[in-house]
Amino acid sequence: MLELPGLIDPHVHLREPGQTHKEDFDSGTAAALAGGFTAVLAMPNTDPPLTDASSFGKAQAAARDKARCDYGLFLGAGEANVAIGIELGAQACGLKVYMDQTFGELRMQSLPALIEHFKQWPGSRPITCHAEGHSLAVMLAFAHLFERRVHICHVSTAVEIQLIRLAKERGTQVTCEVTPHHLFLSAEDIPALRRGRSEVRPPLATPEDVAALWESFDVVDCIATDHAPHTLAEKDGENAPPGFPGIETALSLMLGAVREGRLTTEDLILRMHTNPQRIYDLPSQQRTHIEVDEDHDWEVSGKALHSRCGWSPFEGMKLRGRVRRVVLRGRRAYEDGEVLAPPGFGRDLIATPVPA
Repeated sequence: MLELPGLIDPHVHLREPGQTHKEDFDSGTAAALAGGFTAVLAMPNTDPPLTDASSFGKAQAAARDKARCDYGLFLGAGEANVAIGIELGAQACGLKVYMDQTFGELRMQSLPALIEHFKQWPGSRPITCHAEGHSLAVMLAFAHLFERRVHICHVSTAVEIQLIRLAKERGTQVTCEVTPHHLFLSAEDIPALRRGRSEVRPPLATPEDVAALWESFDVVDCIATDHAPHTLAEKDGENAPPGFPGIETALSLMLGAVREGRLTTEDLILRMHTNPQRIYDLPSQQRTHIEVDEDHDWEVSGKALHSRCGWSPFEGMKLRGRVRRVVLRGRRAYEDGEVLAPPGFGRDLIATPVPA
């Protein structure tokens, strides 16, 4: 039995408020515990997006009532909410900037507004942004100009990881994350997945890009799932929304990489616990650990997972290594397939003190 510290996923979409038919704080954090994650950081592109005190308060209330593991909430950067960022910054795990298409208010197109967010965002927690397109170059330039910490989400291509390496070598305060699906799937898998179910942002990249991520793994700070559930009806529809569920398969996939010698167990702990905690300045979760049966063979079946969406891009894949037990703050939260932590057991790691 392998004992690890509780894993921390710094990038999940729990769909609450507004789209709870896909996921909510209850089902999403149950899935997190089943995957070995004792803390998750939830993105703000909900409906309504988390851009003001009202929407942020609704998400806080839902998480307080339903979350089974610990959590933090991102605030979304809008073109007219710089003052809100100052007001709510101490309650948020970070500021999320969207420069690509997403829910309306969260798409940042105003350069003056972006400058003000970089000037005014309070505290030490990072400003985060997607690695897609020119957004990466903008964020690296702003990190340098304003001497701010930035975190780049779901890096997926060779040029992105190369730019981040150069920025780090020049002293830019930048960290980055890679998802398991960008490490284990490529554009060559799209026909088998089918077009709608393969839709994800950023898109699945070339095998050469995947190889570049593994070759530059020393640049990668975090493994983040970007758990983004949609129902099968939505994924199989005419206009499939982008996103994969992934929080229950991530650890098993990464343990496979350990067995193959691509990384060590220490590398895994660094990127799935230590670095996310450091980057987002999260308090320690006392008396918390997970126990993993490294020899447990299992086949991925979306219907058997805890996520409400009921499918997986790794459907049918045979994996080895699965979480057997999760202890959160001294209490058994998950054991042998059963989620034991009740709704509301999770604590906000940012806005409220976490009991020992």
